Amino acid sequence: MKSPLLDLLLLFLDKISLLANFKLFSMSEDDERTVDHRDVSYFKRGDLLEVPRTLFVHYGIYLGNNKVAHLMPDILPALSDSTSFIEKVVTNKRLIMGVLAKVASIRVDNVQDFAYGGSIIVNHMDSSFKTSPLPNEEVAQRAEKLVGATSYSLLWDNCEHFVTYCRYGVPVSFQTEKFCNTVKRIIRDQRSVFVSASSGLVLILCLGLEPSTTLPSLLITFILWMAS
Repeated sequence: MKSPLLDLLLLFLDKISLLANFKLFSMSEDDERTVDHRDVSYFKRGDLLEVPRTLFVHYGIYLGNNKVAHLMPDILPALSDSTSFIEKVVTNKRLIMGVLAKVASIRVDNVQDFAYGGSIIVNHMDSSFKTSPLPNEEVAQRAEKLVGATSYSLLWDNCEHFVTYCRYGVPVSFQTEKFCNTVKRIIRDQRSVFVSASSGLVLILCLGLEPSTTLPSLLITFILWMAS
């Protein structure tokens, strides 16, 4: 006879495994057609470029002359007016602070800085839209008009929203949809409620923590229960 505690433990490990193996911004196996096109002569003005990374895919619009317009979280434009500093390649610290502060800029960098050592995929997203992309020149002009400081949201206003608006006229993010669908799968599994509640009770009864300390765990339980 299986123990209820064992069932809860297995469920907890399953959820951790799901999140650990989930690449937040990745392509499906059927879509993996990565080609290394570092030769900029391959690109055409208005092309949609994407660079797969470990946890996400970064997007940009090729403007010609080895230049790419792309949306990057960046805290520096909110702290300084120095163009020479802002134009430098965005460091990881600047990027993380930009994500937390929800500020970004649509900037123009050369292809090499945009790729940051990764392989570039060209116009791969065209197959995901039922409508044809806009003319390449219009795509590039849209991107150029948007260059400058902008707001940022990891889920609702990111680099993918920028490029899909420029190339297809509709700001969407398949990365966001994939992430939200994964979260929904966890929420809809009502056993997650009992895992969250049990963890809160264990912290109170076994570790002697104050109820106020475990309030976030109990609050998550309530949200999961109402959403399930």
